Parts: sequence; structure tokens; C-alpha cells
Amino acid sequence: MKIYTKTGDKGTTALFGGTRVPKHHIRIESYGTIDELNSHIGLIRDQAINQLHKNVLMEIQDRLFTVGAILATDPEKATLKNGKDRLNIPKISEADIKRLEDSMDSMNAELPPMTHFVLPGGHQTVSFCHIARTVCRRAERLASHLNDIEPFQPETLMYINRLSDYLFVLARKLSQELQAEEIKWIPKKES
Repeated sequence: MKIYTKTGDKGTTALFGGTRVPKHHIRIESYGTIDELNSHIGLIRDQAINQLHKNVLMEIQDRLFTVGAILATDPEKATLKNGKDRLNIPKISEADIKRLEDSMDSMNAELPPMTHFVLPGGHQTVSFCHIARTVCRRAERLASHLNDIEPFQPETLMYINRLSDYLFVLARKLSQELQAEEIKWIPKKES
């Protein structure tokens, strides 16, 4: 299989279903940002962190491929002529969202309560989490915009939203495990 097809040389690409759209289309921006997020999560997973975190991150990466496939499917061609879904894969489920929530609850139970915003950083691995979190928020903004134009499965947008929360809690948990200082943001008073 050749990697280059030359079909995108004029600035268009194909969605699942064959519809061609400009490479700057909101749908392409949406699933492209999910792909970017998945790469950042791979970087976190490659760090010297607890295997439990690595396992959760691997599952998240798998689910992000599903999110990307959902976002890359032309809604007008999502159903085949025989009535079956074009995407023959499990969609994002309430259980996927609950797994993120349960993981956050478990980590949060071992963390000191938050009293202030924290500045991103303190350790390179923690910084990678914060970068992934902000990319996730961008992916959510783009997907939300796409959903306004062409609605898709509601659980997909919920999953992206919950994932950014998960990445924030993971950053805090890794700060604790790596003994990195969490620097509180304390706004300066006006003089």
C-alpha cells in the first residue's frame, strides 16, 4: 500500500463515504485535532509513569480513534443502502464516559483539595498532560462547532469534554507521584 495517493494535491480530502471536502473544512479540523491529541497522549504514555496510567491512556487512545472515525464520517453517507452503519465499530458509550469519571474519582480521592488554579508545569511529564488537556479543549471547541452544523452522536462530544477533565486530574496526580511542586495561581492585587 502506497502512503501517498496524490488525491489531496489540490487541497481536498475524502471523508468516510467518499465525499471530498477542503482540507480546512471544520470536519477535518475536528478529527485532525483529535489525531493531534492522540499523539500528545502517546507522549504522556511513553513517560516513566505508573502502568495503571499507561493502561488507561492506551484505552483512551483506542477510543480517540473511534472519535476520529465518527467525526470523519459524512452524515449523509453514515448509513449504507442496506441500512447498516458505515462505521462497523462500537461507538462511544456511556460506559466509556463512566470509565473516565471513575478514574478521575479514584485519582481525586488521593489528592489534596484544590483551593486555587494551578500553573501548568512543575515536571516535564506534568507539562505534557497540560498540553494534551489544552489540545483536548481545542478539539472540543471544534467538535462543538461541527455538532452545531452537522450533529453527531452526543456521547462523542461528552467523551471529549470528560477527557479534558481527566487530563487535568491526571496532571495533578502525576505531580503528586513525581513529587513536583504544584504552583498555585494567586492573582496580584491592583494597586
